[in-house]
Amino acid sequence: MELIIYIFIAILALSVLVFFHELGHFTVAKLFGVKVERFSIGFGKVLFKKQWLGTEWAFAPILLGGYVKMKGQDDTNPLARSSDPDSYNSKKPWQRILILLAGPLANIILAFFIYLAIAMHGVPQSSAISYSKPVIGKVLKDSPAQKAGLKSGDTILEINGKKVKYWKDISPLIQNAGTPIIFTVSRSGKVIKINVTPKTEEYKNIFKEKIKRKIVGISPKAEDNAIIKFNLVDALKYAYNETKNATFLISKGVSKVATGEVESKNISGAITIFDFFIKSAQKGFIYLLFLMALISVNLGVLNLLPIPALDGGHIVFNLYEIITRKAPSERVLMALTMAGWVFLISLMLFGMYNDVNRIWGAK
Repeated sequence: MELIIYIFIAILALSVLVFFHELGHFTVAKLFGVKVERFSIGFGKVLFKKQWLGTEWAFAPILLGGYVKMKGQDDTNPLARSSDPDSYNSKKPWQRILILLAGPLANIILAFFIYLAIAMHGVPQSSAISYSKPVIGKVLKDSPAQKAGLKSGDTILEINGKKVKYWKDISPLIQNAGTPIIFTVSRSGKVIKINVTPKTEEYKNIFKEKIKRKIVGISPKAEDNAIIKFNLVDALKYAYNETKNATFLISKGVSKVATGEVESKNISGAITIFDFFIKSAQKGFIYLLFLMALISVNLGVLNLLPIPALDGGHIVFNLYEIITRKAPSERVLMALTMAGWVFLISLMLFGMYNDVNRIWGAK
């Protein structure tokens, strides 16, 4: 019974992200006078529908996305046209581009506000260790920090004269500093300056790339069940930084998968996404919000890929029309759209294949 509740929560959470994506399209379409015939959460046979404000609002069982069906526009039939003034394709290309951009942008804006809500509530230190106070928790044995005299409990005030507010400020200052590095720390009420000569080590980042970094050998002080509190200004900065970082990491990850730098086995499908939602919900509401923000950014970025049938693909078609002052030929439009659908369905099936292998331990 408990699992069913968490599955319901996962469905609800994903539906919220899809709703805001489609709401972005819907809002800008209405601003430009486009009639929206249907607003659907999910695909497939409609389970529930209601007519309201001139639009049919629907819910369907295949919760892998959603859509707004605008007058004169149909992804299943890209040659559908309407010359009526309230149709999608009667609008200028730049207006269509704004309608298309509104969905992904709505997801990124939603992620920002989710992160803001998390920050205003208070962030578990375990989920935001980089925002901890710059208090040293551990000093690695035989590390540059230990040899220089840094100790557990030291509060880092400055590095090379630059103030340190959060633990996340430390690494960039170390990487950009010359040697030795001057640490200004507070210890037992006294301010002490300590020169540390870092060592350079090679390791793999989250994309399995080998990179070199300066290491001093310290880690932050972690406390069980600790909550990091932010004032409004810092909460806004936190939300902006987390949204920006998530957008950058997802964009970089997609580009590395596309170029083969990251193995295709890392592509996940719907099963993994729902599994993550269920596990996050089990851990607590705040962890569910973290995942919702990340998936929301993911939806925004992925929908901007220049693949026909996605928002990004339609944007490319409209940019082509702006540049050449003519629409793509019907033959090319149909061929590219069908190829886009084949690619997307194949990608989803491949992601689900990876999910099954991952969950059941296949090699």
